[in-house]
Order: sequence, then C-alpha cells, then structure tokens
Amino acid sequence: MRVAVIGGKLQGVEAVYLAKKAGWKTLVIDKNQAPPAKDLCDDFLEFEISSLHPFPQKFPQVDFILPAIEDTTVLAIVKKWAKKAGIPMAFDFNAYTISCSKLTSDALFRKLDLPAPAPWPKCGFPVVIKPDQASGSVGVEIFEDAKSLFTRFKGNRHPDNVVVQEYLEGPSYSLEVVGKKGEYRTLQVTDLGMDDEYDCNRVTAPSKLPESKINQFKEMGLVIAKEIQLEGIMDVEVIMKNDELKLLEIDARLPSQTPIAVYWSTGINMVEILGHMTLNKTWAPQKKYDQFACLEHIKVCDGEILFLGEHIMPQDGSLQLKSGFCGADEAITSFKPGKEKWVATMIFSGDSQDEINAKRRHCYLKIMEGNLNPFEDQIN
Repeated sequence: MRVAVIGGKLQGVEAVYLAKKAGWKTLVIDKNQAPPAKDLCDDFLEFEISSLHPFPQKFPQVDFILPAIEDTTVLAIVKKWAKKAGIPMAFDFNAYTISCSKLTSDALFRKLDLPAPAPWPKCGFPVVIKPDQASGSVGVEIFEDAKSLFTRFKGNRHPDNVVVQEYLEGPSYSLEVVGKKGEYRTLQVTDLGMDDEYDCNRVTAPSKLPESKINQFKEMGLVIAKEIQLEGIMDVEVIMKNDELKLLEIDARLPSQTPIAVYWSTGINMVEILGHMTLNKTWAPQKKYDQFACLEHIKVCDGEILFLGEHIMPQDGSLQLKSGFCGADEAITSFKPGKEKWVATMIFSGDSQDEINAKRRHCYLKIMEGNLNPFEDQIN
C-alpha cells in the first residue's frame, strides 16, 4: 500500500508517521524543497500544485491520496486531479467547507442547540477574536474591555470575517469522529495543554474527564457528524467552564498531534482507518491496548527546554524519527549531533501516569546535561 500525502508540514508529518506505523509506503508532495516530513517519507516530490500545473507528470503509483493541507484552492485542484486519474481521495470536501469557517460552524452549533461560547455583544468581557478561516491559534486576539476592542477596530465595528465571542479559560479536550453516512464512531478523548500563545503544546491520554462528561462530549460529536453527513474524519475541540463543556471548533480533516497520542494510548491508527474507509475495506476502529500517553513539543536553545506549541515544529527544517531518544519512546526531531538549537515532538507512554512522569524527568535531565547519544536507533 502506498499513500500520496499532499503537504509536508504538521499534518503531513502526522499522516506519514501513522502510515508508516500501518506498514504503508508514503509519497509526500510539497511545494517547498525541505518540508518537515521530507526525511520521514519513502519518496518526496517537490511540486507546486496550481491551476496551470495541477499534477506532476511523473510520480509513483499510489493507492489513495490523503490531503494534509488547508488551502481550499489547492484542495479543489487535487480533487479534480484525483477524479481524472481515478485515484481514491481520503477527504470530505462538503464537511471541510463547513468546518474551515468558524462563522459557519458556530452557526451550526446554534442550529443544533449545542453549548458554545456566547457571541459578542451578548456576552461580557473579556472577548476573543478569531479569524473566520485560520488554523489553530493563528490570528487569535483577546480583549479585556470595550476600549481595547475598539481601539483595535476603528469605528466601533469589527471586520465581518472574524468571530467575536466570550473568552473562556479552562481545560481543553479533543475528540475525533470517524465514519460515513449511517455509521459513525467516536475515538478516544484527549486532554490538551496550551502555551502562552494559545497553541497546543501537549496532548495526554486517556482523558482525566469524568466518564459522564466523556459520554456527553462523544454524543455532541456524533450529533455534528450526522448533521453534516461526515465522510471521513472530524476533530472536535471543547473547553470546560463551570463544569460545562462548550464547543470551540470542528475540523473535518486529519488533525495533528492527537492522532499520534491516541495511537500510543490505544493502538488505533486514524490514517489506517481513513485508508480502509477510502478503499471500501473494513474500517471499524479496534482498540489494541490501554496505555497512558503524552506527546509534547519542546525547543532546546540557550541551555533551556521550552515547552511551546506545535508552531515551532516547522521552523527548523526537515525532521527525523528517533526511537529511545534520551529515554523517550520516540522523538520526531531536528536534532543532530553538535546542534545547539533544535526542536522535537517527544512521545512517552506507560502503564501509569507516574511511569510517564518518571520517563519525562529522566529524559529532560539527560537533555539538560547534554547527554545525547547520536548513535541511538533511528527510524528513517
């Protein structure tokens, strides 16, 4: 089995990582010469998809295409290419059109009478402003009062292409829903950690949420999946405020971070599910084990370890996968011997949270001491 991953940044890294865990070959196509996923895949093709050049003339035979980008123009071109070439594509355009717009998805939450942050001006301050079509924490701004809000937006009016709603503080959680019309399954709920820029820097599993809240969260995900007639995968994110879960956003595409954490905690491989679903094979998720898992992003520089959001991962060139890295189960990292500044996605697993905490302490102590073995096992 060979999958063509369109895009070699964060989602592309996730797709390649899990495809290889499934035992599949990977081809990454990206317009950049050295995207993060370049050294993780089996084959790489530098190619910029455009209306003038919709597809490469020569590329290895693939079984299906998995987009790992959020450019709607390029996605539309890839869709035409896949149809013309007769290559199945693991992507739901209709669901993505809804989820990629925060204005549209917020309207969906209201239609379904699902709990979500109150829109401004029906809410008090502080408020958060999010661009309608942006990923993660990109463009997010918080305003403590009306004066700061309207100093930022002249004329007491904010742009039409943003969401303005109450700002909520509290723990955040994520959930993936997979399936197609008439058959939907929820996967494992994960707990999210955020850095100072509201970018996710840690994912842990299983969730610390009570079972009743987990069931409520899963029911919310199923209601949305049925309403939009999902054909593939959807990520749902909520925040807890005053013991109530409130919907923050949905994304109908392969997410980053949470799939790897779920894989290490349960053995469920979301890319494998997507591939089987796309090729009309048996796809029902099968849990293989129950473990605790932690995935987190670090930046090592100036003798410090910084726990930052995933935005740091594409900033240091191509990444490599190393097993047993300083005592972690695996690391996806830009580290090379002698390199003083580098980034890594660290992966820890264990039979208990205490075991993971001990692994983390041991690992980060080795890093701070500079005790890095360049000859540890590496997976290419």
